[in-house]
Amino acid sequence: MSKVAVIGAGSWGTALATVLAGNGEDVYIWDIDKAHLQRMADNHENVDYLPGVKLPENIRMVMDEAEALDGADFVLFSAPAQHFRNALETALAHIREDAVIINVAKGIERHSLKRMSEIASDVIDLNRYVVLSGPSHAEEVGLRQPTTVAAASINLDMAERVQDLFMSDRFRVYTTEDIVGVELGGALKNIIALGAGISDGMGFGDNAKAALMTRGLAEITRLGLKLGAKPETFAGLTGVGDLIVTCTSMHSRNRRCGIMIGEGMDPEEATKKVGMVVEGMYTTDAAYELANRVGVEMPITETIYKTIKGEINAKLAVSLLMERDKKHEQG
Repeated sequence: MSKVAVIGAGSWGTALATVLAGNGEDVYIWDIDKAHLQRMADNHENVDYLPGVKLPENIRMVMDEAEALDGADFVLFSAPAQHFRNALETALAHIREDAVIINVAKGIERHSLKRMSEIASDVIDLNRYVVLSGPSHAEEVGLRQPTTVAAASINLDMAERVQDLFMSDRFRVYTTEDIVGVELGGALKNIIALGAGISDGMGFGDNAKAALMTRGLAEITRLGLKLGAKPETFAGLTGVGDLIVTCTSMHSRNRRCGIMIGEGMDPEEATKKVGMVVEGMYTTDAAYELANRVGVEMPITETIYKTIKGEINAKLAVSLLMERDKKHEQG
């Protein structure tokens, strides 16, 4: 049995805690929102973000972060991507030097334009850092629906330790060393899901969504290859797999937010109405700037960026994409 500290008591952190507890691990959850933690402790359920999933007895909600981290073999960070840097730096003083750091945030940090592992490399040895990502809604994982993800690390031994930690008859984990591809696939699919939602909100059909997803994957892959990712990663769980689930499901916050934008709601108001962090709204900013910095053409990302910034409306966005110059599909 290992001690696992989960930093961040949102829906995904809670769902993963239930997987670990089901495997017999000793799980401690800490969150900056003490009132939220107390409600979880009182109800033994995350009524705010993952209602209907009763938490096993070997999950403990603790008010003191140092207590949660003390002696932990694994530390799982489930903070939103834009808060990962602060969460890691704050926790570091209480984390064992040989503990494995697992991150499940999907995004690119605004301003620095860094992926999550690049943020981590500023303060820890990446040989003990693992990304867990893939097509995985918290709502389904919490109900023990079959789910498959990937654990990525530059140190394959660490990825395999995380694989062993999470593997169960309902939660399957593959390993990979392509941390760049896994992180970019997980982050950028949220942008395309916003676009898929906007398309749905405007009343368009499956044809439009299929085109968005396919061409969206093409531009995700272009940026990934430019930054050193392996092309096959984007054809796997953390590429096309995560893209499919995020663009097609009502569990997807990004798609739901996009639907409201497509129906005419102001992007800021739509984000608030979702009620949880919509990572794609932040990642779009960072990806747009990153693509310009490295010279990669990403027309869908650029159009969604201009839409959520209020520079163009959804109707014009569709026209701009449909009226682009003709080109070869593999171009």
